Amino acid sequence: MAFDSLSERLNKALRNISGKGKLTDDNMEAMLKEIRLALLEADVNYRVVKNFLETVKEKAKGEEVIKSVDPGQMVVKIVHDEIINLLGSNEASLTLKDQGMSVIMLVGLQGTGKTTSIAKIANLLKRKLNRKPLLVAADVIRPAAIEQLQTLGQSIDVEVFSKGTETSALQTVEEAMAYAKNHDYDTVLIDTAGRLHIDEELMKELQDIKAVCDPQEILLTVDAMTGQDIVTVAKSFNETLAVTGLVVTKFDGDSRGGGVLSVKAITNVPIKFVGQGEKIDDMDIFYPDRMADRILGMGDIVSLVEKAQEKMDLEASEKTAQRLMEGKFTLEDMLVQFEQVSKLGPLSGIMKMIPGFSQYSNMINDEDSARQMKRTKAIIQSMTPYERANPDTIRSSMKRRIANGSGTSVNDVNKLLNQYEKMKTAMNAMSSLSKSGKLNENFLDKLMKQGPKANKPNRPKYRLK
Repeated sequence: MAFDSLSERLNKALRNISGKGKLTDDNMEAMLKEIRLALLEADVNYRVVKNFLETVKEKAKGEEVIKSVDPGQMVVKIVHDEIINLLGSNEASLTLKDQGMSVIMLVGLQGTGKTTSIAKIANLLKRKLNRKPLLVAADVIRPAAIEQLQTLGQSIDVEVFSKGTETSALQTVEEAMAYAKNHDYDTVLIDTAGRLHIDEELMKELQDIKAVCDPQEILLTVDAMTGQDIVTVAKSFNETLAVTGLVVTKFDGDSRGGGVLSVKAITNVPIKFVGQGEKIDDMDIFYPDRMADRILGMGDIVSLVEKAQEKMDLEASEKTAQRLMEGKFTLEDMLVQFEQVSKLGPLSGIMKMIPGFSQYSNMINDEDSARQMKRTKAIIQSMTPYERANPDTIRSSMKRRIANGSGTSVNDVNKLLNQYEKMKTAMNAMSSLSKSGKLNENFLDKLMKQGPKANKPNRPKYRLK
């Protein structure tokens, strides 16, 4: 993911300072030097780095920090807060009308994932806000873009308005606006044409479309892999169109993240969405404070709970949790747990979101984990229902049959059964704590139901107008 390398370097610098009982000019300068190198290597704009370090240094020398019980920890907090300021002090919500029709226009260069992103945003608005979106295929330069949008629209059950490549983009938008009004759509999302580079013809077309549809939002898609080019592209589009927000794509790639950290400070255009995968659900609202937590290895438990609420079968999870509290744990339960966890994505990504575990995420090989998960499921699914419920009854001949049926070895079956026994012992211990009153059996249920509300009671997901 973007920021992985930066996160590792910053954590190293901050661990050194947080272990000091007293701040001195020497250890402060050493930490600031490490942070400077980390930011520059991540391709953060030089002026942004300079201002960032000056602010951290000034605040770190404040009387409140010097007199604190743990000045090192106070410096960590200062760095954390300044990263939030770089990314944007608050999440930049979409501006949507609560009455009438809202229009979102997506712009960007070719190859930034614009067409995929607009479908992902439509899907998010439909699922989370119960909006009725209409997708408009106004990229008439590329026939493949229209076909791609129609395929994506069909996959999320959202209508796509298109007049083909023979009709101009401007006329397509004009007719789409009338069609949306007549068919009671409350949100229109317009996919515009891109170019390999910014040119006068492109900008003129986008300005004409903007004049016709009067959008509440003009979102610019930028590729996280392009580094500082994000800033250059954002400045150019913003000067011409007054861009309201960015959609950063390929955020799960190996980019250094410097452009993402620089763009808000230089252009004042906030990041509103980040795309972190190829699936239609892989589009997230951007929360600066959560990203700052992840960059500094503090995890992101709020986003993890939100993801669990969306992806996992909560009814199945509650049933399994209840069985565990009652001391019941079979291979069927184990299979359910594995399937639920796999819905949350790669294991390394989950670990990054758990406070205290981020530093171990690079020890996880996601491809190996996925293969192991697939092998485990195949072994359990090769067992009879009786064998899953009563693993103790599985003998040598049964193991050979299970191994043959799952395409594995008897040794693999034995490893799984040993793993099951260890998990069963742990679950029994948890059940005993629950029965003795030392463990609140409703804790997980409350966590899943309350989720981020318990921690962020006043955070709106969107601002409606």
